[in-house]
Amino acid sequence: MRHRQWLAVAVAAVAISGATTGTARADTGTDSAFLRTVHQGNLAEIAAGNDAEGDATTACVRSVGRTLVRDHTQLDGDVRTLAGKLGVSLPAGPSAEQKQQLASIKAKAGTKEYDAAWLSAQADNHAKTLDLIDRQISAGRNAEITAAAKAARPVVAMHLNLVRGGTCHSQPSAHAVPAGDGGTAAPPDTFGDMTTSTVGRTALGGVLLAGSVAWFVRRRRNRPQDGPR
Repeated sequence: MRHRQWLAVAVAAVAISGATTGTARADTGTDSAFLRTVHQGNLAEIAAGNDAEGDATTACVRSVGRTLVRDHTQLDGDVRTLAGKLGVSLPAGPSAEQKQQLASIKAKAGTKEYDAAWLSAQADNHAKTLDLIDRQISAGRNAEITAAAKAARPVVAMHLNLVRGGTCHSQPSAHAVPAGDGGTAAPPDTFGDMTTSTVGRTALGGVLLAGSVAWFVRRRRNRPQDGPR
């Protein structure tokens, strides 16, 4: 009897120990599944972006493709770091469904149909990724993974805006615009960004000013002096 009780206690202790270890590495299956899913999504988006750079017919789609490669490469670096720290194994490549989608779109390379199919797929993919991120934020138990999801959300939302509705939208300029009155863009002459016409007007103003000063000096010299001689 005592032997059976001791054995039951020992089994319970091992079970608790195992559960604690699992929690320390990755809190729940939801957390681990999130890392695996977004990792595959990142790999698929990087592949899609690379394809678009070579296969798209419009500059807008090629530009968005470059953005996807850049941003999803950075996001996946964070995923890999977290997975290594938490002991979560990651898939070696995109899912079978993702590979099929990539192949189907690539078959239209160099045509307008390619651009339309690519944009439609990216709009759908990024909408699904946002839903996945929101679920992790609301239901995830691992603080580090949830923090990574929160950090990734604005990037994925920006991507979705670039392809929303299956239409390619121009990206905001990466160059800072000098501030004008009330937060509006400053005129072209503002600060050092001077156009040729601005330089010409500035030079002409300088010439006129110099001429006016010279005329005033000559007039003062030639003016009769008042007062006793």
